[in-house]
Amino acid sequence: MRKGFVWMALVSLFAIASLSVPAFAAGKGLARADKAFVKSAASGGMMAVQMSELAIKNAASQEVKDFGQAMVTDHGKANDELKSIVTGKDVKVPTELKGMQKGKVDKLSKLSGQEFDKKYMQAMLKDHVKDVAKFKKAAKNVKDPEINAFIVKTLPTLEQHLANAKEVAKKVGLETK
Repeated sequence: MRKGFVWMALVSLFAIASLSVPAFAAGKGLARADKAFVKSAASGGMMAVQMSELAIKNAASQEVKDFGQAMVTDHGKANDELKSIVTGKDVKVPTELKGMQKGKVDKLSKLSGQEFDKKYMQAMLKDHVKDVAKFKKAAKNVKDPEINAFIVKTLPTLEQHLANAKEVAKKVGLETK
């Protein structure tokens, strides 16, 4: 009876191990820093899209509306690409804004005209400075090759957005550095 119990325990252990190994291998989990970057980039991109959709509707300046449309297009594509890259990589991409990001969008949604233009462009400048720095740092630290390729591909677009944001911000009366 004791041999039978040991035998059953071994068979059960083998069965459990054989089920968990493929599940672990298929998950190909990301490093913690990679996951943090993905979540931050996805929520930042989502915020840029939502703010820019407001710009298309609420801005006084055609240049701000055009800038907003470019942000919706570019950040929308980048968000979709990032989601596609991380599918099956054990990271949950945010689907809605929370906390401060939601608060920024809500605050902006109550504005219109020239006041909107200034606040929106101020936010775009600040966020793109942060995004460029975040992507440059991530390019050195992210381990996953697909995510790293996304970063390298996306960084020049973010740098161009920052340059464009500076130009448009000047036109709406903001000082830029």
